Amino acid sequence: MMTDRPSLYLTENDLDRLSDLLQEQGGRFARLEDELARAVVVPREEIPRDVVTMNSRVVFENETTGERREVTLVYPGDADINAGKISILVPVGTALLGLRVGQSIDWELPSGQKQRFRVIGVPFQPESARG
Repeated sequence: MMTDRPSLYLTENDLDRLSDLLQEQGGRFARLEDELARAVVVPREEIPRDVVTMNSRVVFENETTGERREVTLVYPGDADINAGKISILVPVGTALLGLRVGQSIDWELPSGQKQRFRVIGVPFQPESARG
């Protein structure tokens, strides 16, 4: 069970697409389901610009290891680790979704190891790029 669970935001569109994705996966991603269930869902045009949404580029720090990375959060079919595109279905992708700049979340990896991730910046968010 995670202790530090900051509020998270999702667009209606992301919620719909992710819910469909979870149905296809047959319940193998309970953690993502839990995150979707507790999300504050808002229309796309009302999502704050500093929130990690699907297809956002995000700079985050693993506060446990001190490693800082910049990745794009994508749907599984678009994932390409060499291009910095991580799937929503990998643990760090699920952890980052819906967080705002400055928020941290404690996350347990499949290995049982606990890590803490903090959002440093969202250099690109598709919703705010639409203008």
